Amino acid sequence: MSNSVNTEAQTPSVSEDISRRSFIAQTGFGLSAAALAAHHAFAVDTAPKKVRIGVVGGGFGCSFYWHEHPDCEVVAVSDLREDRRKRLTETFKCEKTYNSLEELVKAPDIDAVGIFTDGPLHVQHVVDSMSNGKHCISAVPAAYGTMEQAHTLADTVKKYGLTYMMAETGYYQQTTISARKFFEEGKFGDLYYCEAEYQHPGLEVLYTENGKRTWRYGMAPMHYPTHTSSQIIGVTGERLTRVTCMGWGDGDPILKDNPYNNPFWNGSAMFTTDRGHAFRMNVWWKGAHRGCERAQWIGDKMSLYMEESNGWPACVVRWGKQTEKDDGGFERTLAEFEEYKAPEYWKTDMLPEPLRHSSGHQGSHTFLTHEFIDAITHDRTPAINVHEALAYTVPGIIAHESSLKGGEMMAIPSFDPEGYKWPGASA
Repeated sequence: MSNSVNTEAQTPSVSEDISRRSFIAQTGFGLSAAALAAHHAFAVDTAPKKVRIGVVGGGFGCSFYWHEHPDCEVVAVSDLREDRRKRLTETFKCEKTYNSLEELVKAPDIDAVGIFTDGPLHVQHVVDSMSNGKHCISAVPAAYGTMEQAHTLADTVKKYGLTYMMAETGYYQQTTISARKFFEEGKFGDLYYCEAEYQHPGLEVLYTENGKRTWRYGMAPMHYPTHTSSQIIGVTGERLTRVTCMGWGDGDPILKDNPYNNPFWNGSAMFTTDRGHAFRMNVWWKGAHRGCERAQWIGDKMSLYMEESNGWPACVVRWGKQTEKDDGGFERTLAEFEEYKAPEYWKTDMLPEPLRHSSGHQGSHTFLTHEFIDAITHDRTPAINVHEALAYTVPGIIAHESSLKGGEMMAIPSFDPEGYKWPGASA
């Protein structure tokens, strides 16, 4: 298969100015923001040997920072299109190019491959790369639309024993990092409910390019679930075990003629987790809504609401001590609200010095860059490894099946190794 390019909208360029906003220490949450960051700092010691990476896909692939990492060197780039190969060479200051991924992965001087190609090709490109001895990081989703792809990815990583990571931006959004820390510290109490939304109206602009259909044409919303599923799985470690999902479509010609036989613009799903909690997910491509990428984590002691792209700030809600009477005359407890500004974790020693700058998708791209390289150089499992990646991805595949069956409740298979325990589980 060819390495067709990813047509996702571009994030800020690597020459983007570093934000000058001051790092604001948060109070009232136990440790200060600086102390929290230090507590979770990555290893930043220099590796004895640099990871030699090849980057494939001159669209989204240009938005990462491999050339800035002290333990990484971009030694080759590839794209089917000459203009995008040129963009890759200019971004990463790398003159070595290949016309296809299939050629690049055979190069003996490459240790790892960044796969930023079309979503349906990710698994095949991981197979091509790992069978040639290369570690892999791929754009989302890890597997596209079928359980067969999910099984192939799991089997491939197990067979070759190489490092695999999915570049899910939601895991390293600055507010999500805060949510993960608050969960680890028990600030939420029982985090009994979470919801996340990825609302992207107007996605049709990515469906065609130069008069030709792209891989996104008619894509099922629940086949692109990881920006939302990551907001619970990446915070609590819970697994989504059952789902009922409803789809919505309007009979548009795109929904009647697409390679996925997908009749829906939007998907709305309700999940049960392995801890008996509830998680709601919306992935919407069309409708009269504001558009956002957001989450909220609800606990019995504290809740955290992510900031929204429409200007609403992040907010912490605590169980109140005051009461009032509602319009029916019944007494109720007043919640305590507090605006929350997430620390700019990218300014801390969670990252090597050259990567301490603002980056795409709410500061996540430098973190993803470092996590993959650091996992290879220190021979450890990356945060979004194959088990996590499939835990993010597979629930969407099953949710779409549920929507095609009118919302039938369906079980979600697990790809976790035997003995997996979510963080905080008793031994």
